[in-house]
Amino acid sequence: MARFEAALARASAPAVHAAVITSVCESARFDASRLAREGRASTLAIPFVRDLTAQVAAVSQDAARHVHAGATSQDVLDTAIVLCLKPACAHIGELTLRLGDAAARLARAHAQTRTAARTLLQPALPVPFGWKAAMWLAPLSRSLVALRRAASEACVLQFGGPNGTLSSFGIQGPQISAALARELELPESLVPWHGARDRFARLGAELAILAGSAGKIGRDVALLMQREVGEAAEGAKAGRGGSSSMAHKRNPALSTLALEAAGRAPGFVATLLGQLTPEHERGLGQWQSQWFTLRELVCSSASGVAAIVDALEGLEVNEAAMRKNLEALLKEHLQEPAGAAAAMIERALADWASARESAA
Repeated sequence: MARFEAALARASAPAVHAAVITSVCESARFDASRLAREGRASTLAIPFVRDLTAQVAAVSQDAARHVHAGATSQDVLDTAIVLCLKPACAHIGELTLRLGDAAARLARAHAQTRTAARTLLQPALPVPFGWKAAMWLAPLSRSLVALRRAASEACVLQFGGPNGTLSSFGIQGPQISAALARELELPESLVPWHGARDRFARLGAELAILAGSAGKIGRDVALLMQREVGEAAEGAKAGRGGSSSMAHKRNPALSTLALEAAGRAPGFVATLLGQLTPEHERGLGQWQSQWFTLRELVCSSASGVAAIVDALEGLEVNEAAMRKNLEALLKEHLQEPAGAAAAMIERALADWASARESAA
C-alpha cells in the first residue's frame, strides 16, 4: 500500500512533495493490529492513509495534502494485492519449472522400466514407469503456460478514483495513470476493474488446477509407497514420515502436504467465482473478501507444489519391486508390448520443452 501511495505521488504531485512522500513511505511504520481493528469500521485503506498522512505531515504539511490525492480506497487495496500476487505467482512458476523438470527426468530415466498400470485401483497391463511420469508431466506443461498467462492478466494496475473515471484529475487522468503504471512496473487496465473480478477468478482457477495436479502426483506416490507395493518412495530424510507411536512406519509426508493443499484449493476458487457479481461500480463484500481468499489459495498452491517438488526430486524408484509385482500380478501379460508409450513419452517431453521456452 505504501508503494502505491509513493508511486501515485511521483506520478501526480509536484516533485518536491513527491520526494517527501516517497521518503516517508520507504521508512513508514504502522501498527498493523490497530489498523486491522479500525479497518473493520470502513476499509483498511482509511486508517492506513490517515496514519501515512500524519507521518508525512510531520515532515511537510504541504506534502501531506498530496497523499492519496485523486485515488480511492479500492485503488490502493487492489493494487497492493497485485503487488503481492506478482512475486508470489513468479515463485509458484519457478516451483512448477522444478516440478516439471523432475517429472521429465523420471520420464527419460525410466522409459524402459516396466511396471504395472493400475485402473480402478486394480492391476491393468504393463507400462513403462517413464510413461507414468510423462502422464504426470503433461498437465504441468499446460499449467506452466496457463498460470503465467493468468498471472500476467491479473497483475495489472487498479486506478479509477472515486467513481472509476479518474474525475479528480480531469483531462490529465490518462497521463497520470500511465505514469503510475510505469512507476509500479505494472500494465495498465483498459478500464478500472473495481466491479470486474474475472481476472482474479481465472488466476485462482489456474492455481487450484496446479495444486490438483500436484495432489494427483502425491496420491500416486503415496499408493506406490505402500509397504505391500513398495515400487517408489519419497526420499528418506531424518525426521520425515515418522510416526509418534509406530517406529516401523514411513509415511508419505510430502504427498500428504500436496493432498491437503489440493483438497482446500477448490473451495477458495468457488469463493472467487461467487465474487463475480458485485453491485454496480463497487461491490459490497465481494472484493473485500478476495484479500483473504487469494492469500490462502496462493499459499495452498505453493505448499502443495513445493512438497511434490521435494518428493519427485528425491524419489526412490524400486525397479526390483516393480518386476516382482509384475510377475505376481500380471504373469500372463509380461510380454505385452508397450504400444505407443515411447512415442507418448517423447511427445510429453517435447511439449514440456515448448512450455518451458514460452514461459521464459
